[in-house]
Amino acid sequence: MQIFALILLGVLLNAGAQLLLKAGMDRIGHFAFSLHNILPIGMKVAMNPFIVLGLASYVISVIVWLLVLSRVDVSYAYPMLSIGYIVNAVAAYYLFGEDLSLTKLLGIGVIIVGVYLVARH
Repeated sequence: MQIFALILLGVLLNAGAQLLLKAGMDRIGHFAFSLHNILPIGMKVAMNPFIVLGLASYVISVIVWLLVLSRVDVSYAYPMLSIGYIVNAVAAYYLFGEDLSLTKLLGIGVIIVGVYLVARH
């Protein structure tokens, strides 16, 4: 598998994990941790399928990332994680109705340029 594809797989799994965790927490709702509610909230979190899938995606992304780091320099691989911000910002706009302001779009443009420059090494 081409190394950039492996990096992209790890990044997408990590980004997907964030989106799944957000979807799970949207279903649970706002809460405050306290001694009296830690067990009920903990059970809601542990039993939420979106959170379980999000955590599983994280585990798989770590395995993929270990494969990546065994093949390339961390100074090349690590900046590629910023692609996840692009994926999450756009996905959150469509999935959760989050704001995608001009400032965020400009930041995404800067990230794209930076990833391109790093990828050229």
